[in-house]
Amino acid sequence: MEIPFRLNGEAVTARIDDPTVTLLDWLRARGLTGTKEGCNEGDCGACSVVVTDARGARPLNACILFMPQLRGRAVRTVEGIAAPDGTLHPVQEAMIEHHGSQCGFCTPGFVTTMACAHLNGRTDHADQIAGNLCRCTGYAPILRAAEAAADLPVPDHMRDAPLPHPAENTSGARGPAPACPTSADALADWYLANPDATLVAGATDVGLWVTKQFRDLGPVAFLADCDDLRGVEVTGDAIEIGALTDMETLRHALAPHFPAFAELLRRYGSVQVRSAATLGGNVANGSPIGDSPPPLIALGATLHLRRGNERRAMPLEDFFLEYGKQDRRPGEFVERVTIPRQPDALSVQKLSKRFDQDISAVCGAFRLPVEDGTLRGVRVAFGGMAGIPARARAVEAALEGQPFEEASFAAAAPLFAEDFQPLSDMRASAEYRLMACEGMLLRAFRERSGAPSILEVRP
Repeated sequence: MEIPFRLNGEAVTARIDDPTVTLLDWLRARGLTGTKEGCNEGDCGACSVVVTDARGARPLNACILFMPQLRGRAVRTVEGIAAPDGTLHPVQEAMIEHHGSQCGFCTPGFVTTMACAHLNGRTDHADQIAGNLCRCTGYAPILRAAEAAADLPVPDHMRDAPLPHPAENTSGARGPAPACPTSADALADWYLANPDATLVAGATDVGLWVTKQFRDLGPVAFLADCDDLRGVEVTGDAIEIGALTDMETLRHALAPHFPAFAELLRRYGSVQVRSAATLGGNVANGSPIGDSPPPLIALGATLHLRRGNERRAMPLEDFFLEYGKQDRRPGEFVERVTIPRQPDALSVQKLSKRFDQDISAVCGAFRLPVEDGTLRGVRVAFGGMAGIPARARAVEAALEGQPFEEASFAAAAPLFAEDFQPLSDMRASAEYRLMACEGMLLRAFRERSGAPSILEVRP
């Protein structure tokens, strides 16, 4: 398979036999060893590169980025951050001046991530480098370097242009070559003919099937070029979200409407992960601890599925049947998600061992509309409390029609034991999870009452 893309400013064609070879492995095999292998699962940022397409430049983890995902895109590694004449990038100069590197293993990933943030004019430096781990220097000098470089001009060579859009490839319909459809229609036709295939969107989960579990994915389709499955449209009635919309784009689109949901997405993963992971993948994966389903369920979202030319819609909560099983037929894929427009009455609470970028032990979403001092239209949904994301219907019923006061919430909280029989695992015990639910419900009430969010409390 031939993959045309731009590498550090030069047009190249990668010829690969295995469609699941990662960009990290391809780069290092060709002597571009500045991109480091650390965790090999998208957590440490040592392999960060800058990828540019029609949507702009994004930092991504090369360790879980498959080569076919790069068709027509521009990639810049740490070797290409300095100018062609050797002049250092402002971020590189600042890292030297502010002593931002010690052992140096993490430094290439920091430099590429910071250079991408600099290109995009981002000044939320702590958030931008949160996905890059440093074990020895500490973050203070690195943050000082980012701040020092922020107002300096962007070097011209950093403004990469992607290649012309490659021709559609669905040649793998009957053979081993992967499919790279460029539209939802092409995907629908191919997937109907290959219902046992693996669909690869952002690969933040599927990538680990390869790098950690060494799984053979079998027939595979890479969806990165299906632009008509991407984007957020806000109408008078709904917020329409394409299945391939990445979490970073979704976060900014939802912030004016449901800030608590947007903040959950910020904690969902690093900017490298958020820029790759898709809403459709997070839903279709069916994980009981996927973070997007609880708030989507609480907001009454509708899931839209497609199989060939046939489409159907269902309440998103009905998609999840039992652990590892969803209401999705062979050859059927998630096309979009619709959230009905509504006043913001949403609170979202996430409990994890690390505050940011960690898998949830429990994630709760609470829609708590109040009319004339009374709760009307309550919806409460949780992840991590059952084999699937699910509503807390006993708690909902206990709150519905009650006064919006702490006593109503305190009376409803014990009913979580009727809604859920959680498991004990490495993240939390069943007893702790039930206690956490009760605390989250009371916290949601207090936040809706005007108390400061836990995110705003400082010593």
